[in-house]
Amino acid sequence: MAVILASQSPRRRELLERMGISQFQVRPARGEEVMDPSLSPEQLVEALSRQKAAEVAAGAAPEDIVIAADTVVSVDGRVLGKPRDREDAEKMLSALSGREHTVYTGLTVRRGDEAVTEYEATAVRFRPLTAQEISNYVATGEPMDKAGAYGIQGYGCLLVEGISGDYFNVVGLPVCRLGRILARFGVDSLALAAGKEGKP
Repeated sequence: MAVILASQSPRRRELLERMGISQFQVRPARGEEVMDPSLSPEQLVEALSRQKAAEVAAGAAPEDIVIAADTVVSVDGRVLGKPRDREDAEKMLSALSGREHTVYTGLTVRRGDEAVTEYEATAVRFRPLTAQEISNYVATGEPMDKAGAYGIQGYGCLLVEGISGDYFNVVGLPVCRLGRILARFGVDSLALAAGKEGKP
């Protein structure tokens, strides 16, 4: 049995290792993400994570466990994915300035035909930002591959006034929820971290 992370995100790889799962493969899903505007943010991230898991599982062994996640930011009912360019990133950050928004991550764990999909939601509050601060942050390049155009674990920490909920969800992988789901598949993260038998 292998554990497969269906993501090329270095942040998700690091969080999986911090959970005690050091032996896993990285096989990013290659399919195009379709942002269905008729879906709520939680429905959208669940659908996208299911899609990624199904794609990667199709090329995996039946006993392999596939972990897939997708994260978006929602403000005023509008879903923000990754910015298209610098101007788009600046618009996103302007919309978040001085406001509270919600970060949603859909999570699917799949083995063969068995799959569990859930989502996590975390409220994040930004301090008011000046146009120069937004420009400077975008110039770091950090926002360009992140939902909502910021990374809380990087320079984006300077923008965040507070959060309510799972911090790791904002990074991109709700590890507490993932640990509970993996346990249903017989993977005990704490046992692995302790060096005991917990699969894989």
